[in-house]
Amino acid sequence: MHVRRSSRLLVTGLPLIGVAAVVALAAAQNPEAPGDPLIAGFKSTYAASVSDAVELVTGKNGTMRYDMKQMTGTNLVGRAVTALARPAPAEQATPALSVKHSVEIIDDAKPGEVGVIVMEGTLDIAAMGNLMATAAVERGMAGMVLDGAIRDLWDVRRMGLTVYARSKSPRTAVGHYATVAKNVPVECAGVTVRPGDIIVADEDGVVVVPQDRAADVLKQAQAIDQRESGMYPFIREFKSLQKAIAKFNRI
Repeated sequence: MHVRRSSRLLVTGLPLIGVAAVVALAAAQNPEAPGDPLIAGFKSTYAASVSDAVELVTGKNGTMRYDMKQMTGTNLVGRAVTALARPAPAEQATPALSVKHSVEIIDDAKPGEVGVIVMEGTLDIAAMGNLMATAAVERGMAGMVLDGAIRDLWDVRRMGLTVYARSKSPRTAVGHYATVAKNVPVECAGVTVRPGDIIVADEDGVVVVPQDRAADVLKQAQAIDQRESGMYPFIREFKSLQKAIAKFNRI
């Protein structure tokens, strides 16, 4: 479920064409790409380009806070399914209730989806560990994004599941937190994530693409990529970044 950067290199070498044609090329080069054409398209670009594109298209920031980091795995693209957890008294934070909705979004997940779990108000308690990771792998999920901690990291890494999280901690949610909702809008590391929004993540960070503007954002990200593909040889030829910025209006 990883992004193949070779697809991007081929795409940016072409004239800027329609989203459908680029998606078809990416899908042909990446047989693991889901049937969702927008997902296939976003797999051919970078989080940085998508971050810029979201701001240009929507006028709002779509990039999660700096501490949302890649803990294990690789690049990540997929549609979000969400769960929200809040502090709860011990009697309401049983093993079943502490992760009820988080478990449900995993057990109900379609292949290629991204689980987004928010532990409201804490980075010290784990949103998931190796049991939930095992289920996510078996469901074919693309990965997880956690506004909270990950635990059992050694084992999750061994499984090959991609996880982005704001922290890591061995501390359990049992006795402290309970999930309260699933597939609702959540505030994850400073950005609203709605079910069906597209998550694009790599080593730079995690970007949320609103699903109702996804086609426009993809087109803008591809335009950014194409412009940059012309800047590299220009910089090498003229040995001047200032001239490149003046010519391409891009940095």
